[in-house]
Amino acid sequence: MPLFKITVKTAKNSNGVRLEKGMSVDVVSNSFNNPVTTNGGQVVVDAFQRIYGIDIKKAGALSTVYLDVQRIG
Repeated sequence: MPLFKITVKTAKNSNGVRLEKGMSVDVVSNSFNNPVTTNGGQVVVDAFQRIYGIDIKKAGALSTVYLDVQRIG
């Protein structure tokens, strides 16, 4: 199962959720595809909720426009 590093590209403040550039999470995916676009990005949403306590989906930032995805393993 591949490991991905998801990093916020730019700061964003939307719907009461503040994202800072450089915030990042590591996620393990069952798929070799981009975890932001696979299954509605749920593993990425869960990781940001678990680590930072924020809802990245509510902020409207669950997109490759705001998130950089790197496969690291």
